[in-house]
Amino acid sequence: MNVDVDAIFQIAGIGIIIAMIHTVLKQMGKEDMAHWVTVIGFVVVLFMVVSLLDSLFKEIKAIFLFQ
Repeated sequence: MNVDVDAIFQIAGIGIIIAMIHTVLKQMGKEDMAHWVTVIGFVVVLFMVVSLLDSLFKEIKAIFLFQ
């Protein structure tokens, strides 16, 4: 199985960027927009994790020949 460490760094990078945008928007007084940015960032990361889990389960299925 090919371990992709880049995905971990991508998720961490998205988290840092979302945190910075959230802080800036909150200090500008746009708390509603800040919350929406956080939710959208969470959904993007969730889709990335689901994609990685899908590839993991396909790999497990191929290893144990559950086809």
